[in-house]
Amino acid sequence: MELSDANLQTLTEYLKKTLDPDPAIRRPAEKFLESVEGSQNYPLLLLTLLEKSQENVIKVCASVTFKNYIKRNWRIVEDEPNKICESDRIAIKANIVPLMLSSPEQIQKQLSDAISIIGREDFPQKWPDLLTEMVNRFQSGDFHVINGVLRTAHSLFKRYRHEFKSNELWTEIKLVLDAFARPLTNLFKATIELCSTHANDASALKVLFSSLILIAKLFYSLNFQDLPEFFEDNMETWMTNFHSLLTLDNKLLQTDDEEEAGLLELLKSQICDNAALYAQKYDEEFQPYLPRFVTAIWNLLVTTGQEVKYDLLVSNAIQFLASVCERPHYKHLFEDQNTLTSICEKVIVPNMEFRAADEEAFEDNSEEYIRRDLEGSDIDTRRRAACDLVRGLCRFFEGPVTGIFSGYVNSMLQEYAKNPSVNWKHKDAAIYLVTSLASKAQTQKHGITQANELVNLTEFFVNHIQPDLKSATVNEFPVLKADGIKYIMIFRNQVPKEQLLVSIPLLINHLQAESIVVHTYAAHALERLFTMRGTNNATLITAAEMAPFVEVLLTNLFKALTLPGSSENEYIMKAIMRSFSLLQESIIPYIPSVITQLTQKLLAVSKNPSKPHFNHYMFESICLSIRITCKANPEAVGSFEEALFLVFTEILQNDVQEFIPYVFQVMSLLLEMHKNEIPSSYMALFPHLLQPVLWERTGNIPPLVRLLQAYLERGASTIASAAADKIPGLLGVFQKLIASKANDHQGFYLLNSIIEHMPPESVDQYRKQIFILLFQRLQNSKTTKFIKSFLVFINLYCVRYGALALQEIFDSIQPKMFGMVLEKIIIPEIQKVSGQVEKKICAVGITKILTECPPMMDTEYTKLW
Repeated sequence: MELSDANLQTLTEYLKKTLDPDPAIRRPAEKFLESVEGSQNYPLLLLTLLEKSQENVIKVCASVTFKNYIKRNWRIVEDEPNKICESDRIAIKANIVPLMLSSPEQIQKQLSDAISIIGREDFPQKWPDLLTEMVNRFQSGDFHVINGVLRTAHSLFKRYRHEFKSNELWTEIKLVLDAFARPLTNLFKATIELCSTHANDASALKVLFSSLILIAKLFYSLNFQDLPEFFEDNMETWMTNFHSLLTLDNKLLQTDDEEEAGLLELLKSQICDNAALYAQKYDEEFQPYLPRFVTAIWNLLVTTGQEVKYDLLVSNAIQFLASVCERPHYKHLFEDQNTLTSICEKVIVPNMEFRAADEEAFEDNSEEYIRRDLEGSDIDTRRRAACDLVRGLCRFFEGPVTGIFSGYVNSMLQEYAKNPSVNWKHKDAAIYLVTSLASKAQTQKHGITQANELVNLTEFFVNHIQPDLKSATVNEFPVLKADGIKYIMIFRNQVPKEQLLVSIPLLINHLQAESIVVHTYAAHALERLFTMRGTNNATLITAAEMAPFVEVLLTNLFKALTLPGSSENEYIMKAIMRSFSLLQESIIPYIPSVITQLTQKLLAVSKNPSKPHFNHYMFESICLSIRITCKANPEAVGSFEEALFLVFTEILQNDVQEFIPYVFQVMSLLLEMHKNEIPSSYMALFPHLLQPVLWERTGNIPPLVRLLQAYLERGASTIASAAADKIPGLLGVFQKLIASKANDHQGFYLLNSIIEHMPPESVDQYRKQIFILLFQRLQNSKTTKFIKSFLVFINLYCVRYGALALQEIFDSIQPKMFGMVLEKIIIPEIQKVSGQVEKKICAVGITKILTECPPMMDTEYTKLW
């Protein structure tokens, strides 16, 4: 594509169409852009557009398209063609920083993200002047430009927070610090001075505080891996200013919005994070500053309101206290009983309360509520921070803290008992307190693994949790119901098994609750209980113990998927999958109804797949129903095909990319279940499976290989006679896979199946060519994985065709080659083969070479014997 006005005009029109709500206009435009993105100059055309276009919508659209293009194509993947030509890469890096800095904020953010994606791959080796270019802009004095640089630096350096330590990483961070630490510190001081100069100018303060937030975030990233010498030498400057910003209050920076955090809150919460980082990692150096930070943050907590906009600030401030109280040499700060009582009373209890905002989220934004509460997503909540603080305090003061809170829990439960319908929030807070007091250590897989001995969990469960779950109506007090179910989930390892068995029918009953949170928690709790292991590693709860509940369990689980807001609820689908897995043949009587419902769900979801986890568990459930039923009755495979093939055909015809790999997996499972010849419906599909376009998508490769293996296993002779012209197609697929380091093992799976199942005469003419291909790959790029697969293959070949045939084919490619392969590959490498079946193949193959190959006995090969 040339950089011409005509092409710019065409691109503008297609970008406009991608914004059209009508799919008939939008989809072709998206397909067109996809088809041209491999062309030279395409990214430069996008950059030219976002610089020169007169329409803001087009500029923004071009910037988003450009960022996504970089995201998809910049990384160079081994064995795959380079998707962006070198001249375009050089031009992009030369132009993107100035363009980003001169763009309005909305576009600046997109380009800044693009720079950080490029930086992750190319910085510092292939983009050495990026830092200098950025640091030089600090001198401009223009805060629009400076904030652009800071934003880009933040997205570039924030990966230092979670990278593993390595020499490359240290080298890169050192390079960054040498160039960046001093200018950043100077900018920090200058910005603070400007804040006091412009203390009465609201618009100037907004810009300056945006810069301070970014500077504070950069401080965190650059100090995360280790304490840099420069920052240690300048700790006074940074900590004194951080401390004064924590105590600053400027009316001009306050927001009227109760939900959205303002700049001042965001800055203070980042400073709490920075102080917590130093308290945890560099406590010796930070010690002189710590007491004043504890005082400032304590004051902040006591004076900050309950509004949602302060949530991040409060949870970060509490996390700071939590990280301090766990360190042995800050223990003295908390020893006084009055201090402990004060923290419990003024910080923990108020932040455990279920607020109006939480209630709103529970009812109207349940997906987000569940994500925060169950998965402990990255968004810190006040409650979670308060729990962490309880845990931290219990490390050294378990007795006194448990004592203080037991009093609170009792009085909260008494308040609730006086008037449940008005005071239910008291009970909610009491349950939350007990949970955070009792749980010392927990994992996603096992729930609580270590509990506080001072809390009687079973007694609390019987007296306060069960009554709520036993009440006749599943829809009253939904928050308390959710709390009770979560209690079972968390303490499943501490509550005796007989109590868990009592809970199962209660949980099944709560699958009918209208509240999305309640029926989701019920499904999740059942799924967790079904995975628990007993003493002999069998499931703790057995299929026999579940027998009385099978019908109601399956009915309620599938009914829950029809409740408003839960049509694609991944927790329910995972519970269905886990129930099948636990109940095994007990589900067979219900399969006809179950598979109909799963197929309808599959058809509905395939129109617009949006929940990958849900989809995964749905296909797992389909596979389990096939496996369980056909194990008991192999003839049933036909009825599954009848139920599923119509939907599968539609998925394949509409090219639903997310589902195609799953369809191939289920089809291979069905085909493996057939005992006789391959049905004609499968043979009709066979030629389509060899089309190159299917093999372009990496996600399709494993399931497609498995499907072809199933074809070869069940119908090699049919393929050899009816589809003889397809053998070169099969070998073409093998050739493509073997050339790739990522997929060569899949190529061997396919080749091994061809050798094992195809009639020898149908493969004869291709054998030599196969070996030549393998030797070329060995010569060009030998990897351990390739050699292991190659060894299994030649031994399988030997088992199938005999040792003499193996020696003859090697020596026909090049005289004495058999000896070279034995000496250079088989003898030194055979020990590396792993896997039971693979080792067995190699053992039999080598035995055959040693005992059935005459040249091994009477030629120069004898020395290798």
